[in-house]
Amino acid sequence: MTRRVTNQLLDMIEEGLLDRDQVILACVQYMSEAEVSDMCHANEFVMNWDSEEDEEVEEEDIDADALLDDFNYVGSRHHY
Repeated sequence: MTRRVTNQLLDMIEEGLLDRDQVILACVQYMSEAEVSDMCHANEFVMNWDSEEDEEVEEEDIDADALLDDFNYVGSRHHY
């Protein structure tokens, strides 16, 4: 599978046409928290998360219909 858009974006960064930091910020703002977390773990960017912080976060009730309408959620009917 060709990654035409990805390769073009990377070329534009290398050529100085796009600012690397702006592209990174745009990517992480576009991605869901779960996608950012998965990317960090897959690339070993994050060594240790504070387990106490995870325990302090209360689980929110997930509205399945809202999740399906969330463009950033991979399982959304609007994703891609």
